[in-house]
Amino acid sequence: MTLDVSVHDAITTVRANGSRPRPTWHHAPVVDHFPLTDRYRYLRLEAPSIARSAAAGQFVMLTAAREDEGGPVLPRPMAIYRRDAEAGVIDIIYGVVGAGTRRLATFLPGERMLVVGPLGQGFQIEPRTKRMLLIGRGIGTCSLTTLAQDHAETGVEIIAVSSGRDDDSVIGGALYREYRAGAVYEVTDAAGSSSVDHLYARLTVDLDGDPPQQIMICGSHRLTELARALGERWQAGVQVSLEAHMACGLGYCHGCATGTRSGPEESPLICKDGPVFWLDRSSERS
Repeated sequence: MTLDVSVHDAITTVRANGSRPRPTWHHAPVVDHFPLTDRYRYLRLEAPSIARSAAAGQFVMLTAAREDEGGPVLPRPMAIYRRDAEAGVIDIIYGVVGAGTRRLATFLPGERMLVVGPLGQGFQIEPRTKRMLLIGRGIGTCSLTTLAQDHAETGVEIIAVSSGRDDDSVIGGALYREYRAGAVYEVTDAAGSSSVDHLYARLTVDLDGDPPQQIMICGSHRLTELARALGERWQAGVQVSLEAHMACGLGYCHGCATGTRSGPEESPLICKDGPVFWLDRSSERS
C-alpha cells in the first residue's frame, strides 16, 4: 500500500456543532506535576470553568511565567488529556523539547500558571456512530483521549491505537482501558508493530466484520494517510487534529494557517477553525 498525499491539501473545516464554549483564563494552581516517563511529564491544573466546558479535541494555552516575572513569554498550546468537572481540574501530558517546556517543567504544586481555554474546534460525533477508531502517535494521543472519556457510558465503542518510537513514547493505554475501550493496540517502532502496512493488515483483519463509522487521528502524517485508506475501505468519516506552533491560540496572530486556501479567503487557522478538520476521502492522489 502506497500513501503519499498532503494532509493539508485534503482538509475541510469541521461543521460547527452548536456554539463553542467561551474561553476563560485562570491563574491556575498547579495541583500535581511529575515525570510520567523519561520523555513526558504529567501536569494537573485547577481550572474549573475549563474542566466543565471543554469539548473533546479542544486545547488550552499555557504560559510558563510566574505572576511576579516580567518580560514577554509566549504561551504553548496543549491538548487536554483528561478533565474532571466535579473536581474542577484538567490534566495535560507534554514533552520537554525546548526552552518553553523546560521552563514549564520547573513549576511546582502550589504555584500558579496562566492557562487560557478551552480553545479551537473539537471533534464532531455523528448520530450514526456506534463504533469509533482513535489513532494517535506519541503526544498526539492526548488530543484523542477525552473522546474515550466522553463515551465510556454512551454505547459508542472505542477502539484505540497508541503508537510511538518505543514503550516510553506510547501513552494513553491505561486511560483507554479505564474508560472501557473495546480494544487497545499499543504499537512501537522498536517492536516493528507500528508500520502503516502492519497496522493496515491488523486492523482490517480485526475490524472488517464490524467497521467503525468514524476515525479520529492525531500525531503522524503517515498514520493520517492510514486513516484515509481505512476510511475509504469502510466508508467511515475521518477527522484529523493538526498540531502547530501558535503565538496566541485565538486567531489574532494568524500564525498557524494551514496553507490550504479556499477561494480568495485566507487558509483555515489551526487554532480557530481547527485543530480538528475533516479529511476529504475523495481528494485526488498526487
